[in-house]
Amino acid sequence: MTSLSVEILAADAAEPITSAGNAQLGIAVLAGIAVIVLLITKFKLHAFLALTIGSLALGAFAGAPLADTIKSFTTGLGATVAGVGVLIALGAILGKLLADSGGADQIVDTILARASGRAMPWAMVLIASVIGLPLFFEVGIVLLIPVVLLVAKRGNYSLMRIGIPALAGLSVMHGLIPPHPGPLVAIDAVGANLGVTLALGLVVAIPTVIIAGPLFSRYAARWVDIPAPENMIPTRPSEDLEKRPGFGVTVATVLLPVVLMLVKALVDIVVDDPENGVQKVTDVIGSPLIALLAAVIVALFTLGRAAGFTKERLSSTVEKSLAPIAGVLMIVGAGGGFKQTLIDIGVGQMILDFSKSWSIPALLLAWLIAVVIRLATGSATVATISAAGLVAPLAEGMSTGETALLVLAIGAGSLFFSHVNDAGFWLVKEYFGMNVGQTIKTWSVMETIISVVGIVFVLLLSLVL
Repeated sequence: MTSLSVEILAADAAEPITSAGNAQLGIAVLAGIAVIVLLITKFKLHAFLALTIGSLALGAFAGAPLADTIKSFTTGLGATVAGVGVLIALGAILGKLLADSGGADQIVDTILARASGRAMPWAMVLIASVIGLPLFFEVGIVLLIPVVLLVAKRGNYSLMRIGIPALAGLSVMHGLIPPHPGPLVAIDAVGANLGVTLALGLVVAIPTVIIAGPLFSRYAARWVDIPAPENMIPTRPSEDLEKRPGFGVTVATVLLPVVLMLVKALVDIVVDDPENGVQKVTDVIGSPLIALLAAVIVALFTLGRAAGFTKERLSSTVEKSLAPIAGVLMIVGAGGGFKQTLIDIGVGQMILDFSKSWSIPALLLAWLIAVVIRLATGSATVATISAAGLVAPLAEGMSTGETALLVLAIGAGSLFFSHVNDAGFWLVKEYFGMNVGQTIKTWSVMETIISVVGIVFVLLLSLVL
């Protein structure tokens, strides 16, 4: 989020649109969230509409004028889409190029060719983590499931021993590492530094994915011992290609935006002089927009042209990548509107008062709020957006490192115990051919481990930072 948009939001939030007391505000927040949960779970309404209606209900319950509530909602929606919309679009283009060019398959095949036996679960974590960087969770699952099923079948491995590490790698990337929509929105909401959040996110993600992936998969394989379902092995995306990009250049392309953003964060810490020439350059090339745009432009050549794509097919691939993210953008935007409405009715001060009187650490409070919303709505993105809006005032006065950890605490909470109201739950269940009980024992428990281990490492980092 730009400093200008932060200033605009701060100005908008400076004067609450209602003077309701904490009791009424608390009831309004609960009622607003309840409306969203009810519309999503009971009436199966799209999250965009549910968040829009929930924002209006929130303002009404808080006693705010309808015109002011609408203004808050539209201001928040516009600022959020402006802050992260282009980044989500660029991430989608990069992910589509990676999948369609066969680059993802090249990464998978190269790593699997060099891994066997006990190394295979670790190889699956590595594959999922690298591929999961630019891909949305659902796209990553669709891309990786055929590989998981083929490896389990051909190598005679337990499906859970191979599948859980891959799912853990994807899920951790989705919840903790930008440029995924959830972390981006949380960074935008609390005014965190993206590079520092990315760096600390990697520090938290590595031990978390090891514990929830290869280590937990040993127990998951004992609890649920099932073979790979034959009917769920689909055609891989690159089987119709005559050639595909090399392993090294593919990995380098995927990691390019991450490296550029980390370099910026490192220079900001080491140099710490806005007038320094080196820092000025890294501030530009390491900004999320430029880093992702550079990666997309490079990918057009290193992935698209390397796979033999014509200019027309490249254009078609880019066009096809943007259509599926329309829903994501609208949900993220409406979540930003909900967040701004929360801020403008004065919930920020209420949360500050609550955290002081109860002596709950800000990081733990952020995690708990995200957990509750995740359990209620089933959506990690909705949980992240809503929790970020509620705890954004706590970031005021925090250091750069503390605000980054606040984002990671929210992200960890948003992954807690996926169950029957989560689309990802059913996606995993159907692909792996499990029943509901087996899915809870494996997938749901894995998500909970990620969430709990994640917040533990965030709290440990907070002691150092």
